[in-house]
This record gives sequence, C-alpha cells and structure tokens, in this order.
Amino acid sequence: MEEWIGERWHRFIDGAADRSCAAAAVDLAAMQQAVGLLYRAAGGGHGVRIVPASDIRIGGPRSWLQRLAGSGTRAALPRLDAETLALPPRIAQFERAELNRDLYLWLAALAACFEPAATDSWAGDNLAACHLALQRCPGLRPRWLRLREAHLAQRRVEAKALRSPAAQAAEVRLQALLMAEPEKAIADAGFRNVESDAALLAPVWLWLQALPASAASSGGQARAARSGSGTSRDQAEQQEQEKRRRARAAKPASQRAPLLLASKAESLRSWSEHVPLDRASEDETDEDEARAAADDMEELTLSRESSASAARIKFDLDLPSASADDLPLGAGESLPEWDWKRQCLLPEHCRVQTLVARPGGAPFLAPPALRQTARRLRRRLETLRAAPQWQRGCSEGEALDLDAWVRHLTGLRAGSSPDPQVWARRQRSERSLATLLLADLSLSTDAYANNEQRVIDVIRDALYVFGEALHGCGDPFAMLGFSSVRRSQVRIHQLKGFDEAWGGLAQSRVGAIKPGYYTRMGAAIRLATRRLQQRPERQRLLLVLTDGKPNDIDVYEGRWGIEDTREAVREARRAGLQPFCLSIDEQAQHYLPRLFGQQGWARVARPTELPLRLAGIYSQLTRCV
Repeated sequence: MEEWIGERWHRFIDGAADRSCAAAAVDLAAMQQAVGLLYRAAGGGHGVRIVPASDIRIGGPRSWLQRLAGSGTRAALPRLDAETLALPPRIAQFERAELNRDLYLWLAALAACFEPAATDSWAGDNLAACHLALQRCPGLRPRWLRLREAHLAQRRVEAKALRSPAAQAAEVRLQALLMAEPEKAIADAGFRNVESDAALLAPVWLWLQALPASAASSGGQARAARSGSGTSRDQAEQQEQEKRRRARAAKPASQRAPLLLASKAESLRSWSEHVPLDRASEDETDEDEARAAADDMEELTLSRESSASAARIKFDLDLPSASADDLPLGAGESLPEWDWKRQCLLPEHCRVQTLVARPGGAPFLAPPALRQTARRLRRRLETLRAAPQWQRGCSEGEALDLDAWVRHLTGLRAGSSPDPQVWARRQRSERSLATLLLADLSLSTDAYANNEQRVIDVIRDALYVFGEALHGCGDPFAMLGFSSVRRSQVRIHQLKGFDEAWGGLAQSRVGAIKPGYYTRMGAAIRLATRRLQQRPERQRLLLVLTDGKPNDIDVYEGRWGIEDTREAVREARRAGLQPFCLSIDEQAQHYLPRLFGQQGWARVARPTELPLRLAGIYSQLTRCV
C-alpha cells in the first residue's frame, strides 16, 4: 500500500513541478536526418556522430514545487566533443513546436562552426561560433532571432526568482550578451564577466558546452561480441545505451590491500567522486541500478583495473589450433591502415592471411526453394546480358543524349565548336565486367535474423544464389569472406577465385562458412582492391555484404574503424573500382553514407530477402555496361 501511494504521489508531484511544454515537444529521432544534413553542410566533421545527451547538473532558480519534488536540478544540455555531437533527446523548451524544431537546427549549425578554446572562454567560444554560423547560413538568422527573443522572455521571468545579488548581476550581464550582436559582444569582451557565475544561472539553450576529447566517453558503443545487428532491440533501451556521458580518465591506483581506506578521514570524498580504492568486484550487477547510478553522477570516471570485472563474455576470442583451422594459402600480405588522428597511412600495419576450407567437407545441398530462386535470377541476368545496351555520345542515333547535349551547349558558349555528338543508340556489345563479392563472417553473424534463420545462413544462401546467377551470365567473379582478430590476424576466406569454376568445390566452401571473430573491414577492402586491380576487364565491381559496423578489439573500435574503412573505399574508387555495400544492420543509415556515399549502399529491411536484393542490386549496377 505504501509503495502504491508513493508511486502515485511521485507521479503527481513530478507532473505538477514539470515546467516543460510537453504538448509541443520534439524528439531527436524525428530531427536526426535534418540535423545531420545541416551539421555537415555547414562544415561540421563528417565523422562526428549525433547522439542523445545525458543529464547533467544545472543552475538557475527553482519553484517551490520543484524543490518539493526534487526536480529541476538536471537537464540534457547540448555538448560537443571530437567524436560526437550530443543533443537533448527531447526538446520541450518552448510553447510552439516549430521553435523546438528550430532549436535543433540552430544547435546543429552552431556546432558545425564551434571551435573549442577559440577565445579561452565558454561564452566567447559560443559567441564566435554564433557569428560564424550566421555568416555561413544567413537563412537561419530569422529563426535565430525568434529563438533568441523566446529564450530571453523566459530568462526575464526566471530572473525575478533569483535571490543572490551575484546571480542577479550575472544574469543581467548574460542577457546583455544574448541581446547584442555576436560580433559586437566579442569585440567588447563582455563575455569574460559571466564565466565565474555561470554555474548559478539557468542553462543557455542557444549555446553549446564543448568538451575536450579526453573528457568525454560514449556510453553506448556497440561491441562485436554482443552486436545486435540481427536482433530487434527496444528503441528506448537503445537510445539510453547511446547516450553521451561526461567522463574522465583516472590515474592508476596504487596497489593496496582490498577494503583498505585512506589514512586521513578528512580526505574522503563524496560518493559521486572517484576513490582509488582496491576492492573486490561483484559478478552480478543489476543493469537498471547501474544505469540509474550513471544518470545521477555528474561525471563518470574511467580507470583500468588489475583484474577485469565479470562481463557478459568472460573470455577473449582466440584463434583455433592449426589442426582445426582452415588451411593458409601463402605467407600472407602486409597492408596499410589509415590513422585518422594523424591523417596518414600507416605502412604495413595489418597482416592479412588468406585461408581456404579443408577439403573433404560435405557438399552444400541447397533446398529446392533456394535452387528455384537461383534459376529464376539466373534467367533474369542472362536476359540482361543478351539485351542491347545504350551507347552514348554518338554523332547519330535514335535518341537524344541529354548529358552530351548539355556539354555541347556549354562548349558553344565557351567559344569552341566541337562536333555535335549528342545522340544515343542501342547496340549489342561484349560486356567487360569482373565482380568480387566480399562477405562479412564476423561473430555477429551468428545472431538470428528471425525466429528460424541465422544471419550467417542468410549470407550463405545469398552467396549460393549469387554464384548460380553469375555462373549463368558468364561474367568472371570471385567470392571472399573476412574476419579479424586484431591487426595481426586479418583472415580472408577464399570461397571462389576468378580462375576457379563454380562447381562442387566452390559450393562446398560456401556451405562451410562459419561465424567468428571481428570485422576489420578496411583491410578486407584493400585486399579485394588488389585482387580486382589485377583483372583486365573494363568495369570492376566490388560488392560488400555486412551486418554491422567495422570493429575489432584494439583501437579499431569506434571512429578509427569508420575512418579507415572510408579511406579504403576512397582508395578503391581511385583505383577505378565501383564499391557498393549491402547491409542488414538497422542502424546502417547512420554510418554507411559516410563510408560508401549516398548512392553506394543499400539496406535490406528483412534479412531473408538478401539473396533477391543482392541479385537485383547487381543487375542495376551492371545495366549500363
């Protein structure tokens, strides 16, 4: 009975003390695409992720209802660091929804122009970024003026509740900064007068809090061992895991006996501060309690312990013995890797070993439905190959080539008079096309895509259908699988080479694929680029099948893997290749455009449709060959 009454009282008093405009609230999920587009168009970093921000302690006046409910002390403020732009997961600051949407857009433009420590002042950095944002995006000025007027109106009402003379004086100076034009406020250097009393004031929702790269840590990066690419997760839990929390690295603690406290009692700190105390670790931890404690803390402390705590996986993935592993082909190759921090290639940084399945395995027997799908796609691609193709830029033809016509008009206006080769005609020509299919065989493919089939089984079916379809076309193709264990063990599984026939041996290798280890995608793409560069065909197509982000257990996790893969794709394009990625990851739209470009990737909503989508993508990419 007490718990029932307490829950309802808690709900009632929190609702009464809530001063947000819930009816006009706007969620970050609804603005994610627009915010990302504006942030990068205004000059923001392409590798910076847009994530929800976690709550931090704020100042400002509180009503008696808020003091009674214990609320109004924390809020999710926009923050920027080297890897992420953390925005409030929900903005309900203003009474009109369009103002809340405009605030998301304004914060994106402000973050794109923000330079930490540009003036050695938090207020000065925001004013300088505001001035630059209005220069780069002049169309945002009317929205910025409306936001500033609405925010100042709120601050004038809240300022009446301030009791401290210092806080009142600081609020007056801050409002003067907000009302003035940014360039004039910077020239007057009046922003330096509000730094000392900023903690007493209410948050400035039109400004950012910049964090140094060493003082921020993501609380929700996906790990390879527990990747949820093939499983559906609750949206609220996923957003909670992706929150960006403030963190700092702790100094290594001295080796002391467990449960031995510091010698001076007066040196003890509060419960939210890090105490370098060696103590035993508990194997069982309630996730809800741990998440609630993280939300209550102002700053997380990251430290390395001598003995790791128990985790979901209590062992590291190691390579099998030589007798149980696949057979190596050759001595391996050394490949470079992109260091995004120094913006250079590290020569011979990765060691790539090509492997082949041991002979004598059971042949792959495709089910009748899969064989029927393969025959249908094979007939479709055979028809596509036999059909005549358009030849453009001809002096005569049956249709007007609009691109050639535009180039011809441009040349005429420039003063030159080239021959009007502005026609297109259909004619039969011999195709010159080589394709390499690169499949992700990491441990995350062991997850179930639905209630009946694993991701690795879906990839196996897609490889079989793709091989059957291209075998009927007659175009040369190869198949490789890849996984990795750090940079010294990048494993490339030879499924079919260009000089091998699609028969029982290649099909048995496809049937023998199994999930394991991690996803060092950049090294795999570089090796595939080398293989395709040796082909004499005019067009060379590189198809990548994956179910998640690039990752490994070393520094390749996070932005390092993203930037290295992006550089590997750029190298493939410079080599004359056409890379394209097909993914079943639910979060693919957040990172694949960065890696392969807007037109260089596609997502399969239902993993069981991967074989059909793969053949369809192939026919679209080769239609003009």
